[in-house]
Amino acid sequence: MSTVAWLRLPQTAKRGSLSRKEAWEGRAFVLPWVLGFLVFTAGPMAASVYFSFCDYSVLSSAKWVGLQNYTKLFTQDRLFRLSLYNTAYFVFLAVPFGLVTSFGLALLLNVRVRGINLYRSLYYLPVITPSVATALTWTLLFAGDYGVVNAVLRKLGLPAPNWFFDPKITKLVFVFLGLWGAGGGAIIFLAGLQNVPQTLYEAASIDGANAWDRFRYVTIPMMTPIIFFNLVQGIIGTFQVFTGAYIITAGGPANSTLFYVLYLYNNAFRFFKMGYASALAWILFSIILSFTVAQLELAKRWVYYEAPM
Repeated sequence: MSTVAWLRLPQTAKRGSLSRKEAWEGRAFVLPWVLGFLVFTAGPMAASVYFSFCDYSVLSSAKWVGLQNYTKLFTQDRLFRLSLYNTAYFVFLAVPFGLVTSFGLALLLNVRVRGINLYRSLYYLPVITPSVATALTWTLLFAGDYGVVNAVLRKLGLPAPNWFFDPKITKLVFVFLGLWGAGGGAIIFLAGLQNVPQTLYEAASIDGANAWDRFRYVTIPMMTPIIFFNLVQGIIGTFQVFTGAYIITAGGPANSTLFYVLYLYNNAFRFFKMGYASALAWILFSIILSFTVAQLELAKRWVYYEAPM
């Protein structure tokens, strides 16, 4: 036994030395990311916490005012409440519509037909199109006087609304425009659909399940983790809606598209109220965090995770 132990000792020592070397190499590779995170993310976040309690306009030094920014937001600022309402309206319509549309696209793209790879590419193209270019394109399509959409509606004898200048429908138009990027969620759903074991469908068919039953009792339960992931990502993303409203309507008409991040941007970079904007940012962070934690808790009741084999 002593001879065997003596023979194994160099191998063990060599293995331990190699593990330590790999560990140090791993730390060296991770170090640039850690430094970048501390300097460009954690540092500014910590600074914004401090500035949220200050009267800070960039051009002058920060002056500590305590909870004044937060008190003003909740008691005096009408636009804060309006921007929060506009954003909530958008989130609670855009997220379910986006999920249903993405899931429907994924089901279509999961069908084996000739040229399916081309269709998948075409539906994904809007996701990688620059958001500024997309916003400008939609502006031309939905322009009240010369837009393509209204021109077609007039040809058909239908009313041609002033899409971006009617406060009653402007937010609904943005919800519709949000479906343009449904291909991103569809690709994730498609990956999930292709991982559903075919044996489950075969077993359900043998038991007499029709197509609807297989979709309801096999596809949906197996896709709940993907639905949950896209739901979380959708809520986080829609709470931060900005580009379209900034470029197309600039928050109008009558502040009907003054979404939260646009209001935050205006305070920070138009009015130079950096302290006030920092308070707005941390309120948004708290809202998104609360929704995410709530979803994680609720997911325990409806998300199905298959036990590992």
